[in-house]
Amino acid sequence: MKSLVAILAVASLPFTVHAQIMKCIGAGGRVEFAAVCPPGTKAENTGIRNNPAAAPASPQKSLAEREADFRKRATEQQEAAKKSEEKNQQTADQKQNCEAAKSYLTSLQSGNRIGKTDPVTGERVFMEDGERASETARAQRAVESNCK
Repeated sequence: MKSLVAILAVASLPFTVHAQIMKCIGAGGRVEFAAVCPPGTKAENTGIRNNPAAAPASPQKSLAEREADFRKRATEQQEAAKKSEEKNQQTADQKQNCEAAKSYLTSLQSGNRIGKTDPVTGERVFMEDGERASETARAQRAVESNCK
């Protein structure tokens, strides 16, 4: 029975360690903070509780761990910047393709003669009416796909 009481007393010790932090004002206005004020000082309640169990469970990271974390964050930032730059480049390319497709479609719809170079002979040939209709449809699809 005595051992049970002793075990309960030892087990309850961590719960009784929570102490109130007091502001102790001594002679000459000297201020100290303590759990119990020494005799001859005026005690004021600070509302702060000393709770050692609430202290961080893990110790601070070592210098090598902090350096590794820093390098990891720097690499992630570089990758994010690279992705952002690639996206900006894609947007600019798509805008340029859109403008070129619109310009070509406008020139096809204007009815003016459109010439191109024959890849076999190297001569300049003009687009026929049947070819113009199919080229206009292709240019319209290019505008729709590039100008979103």
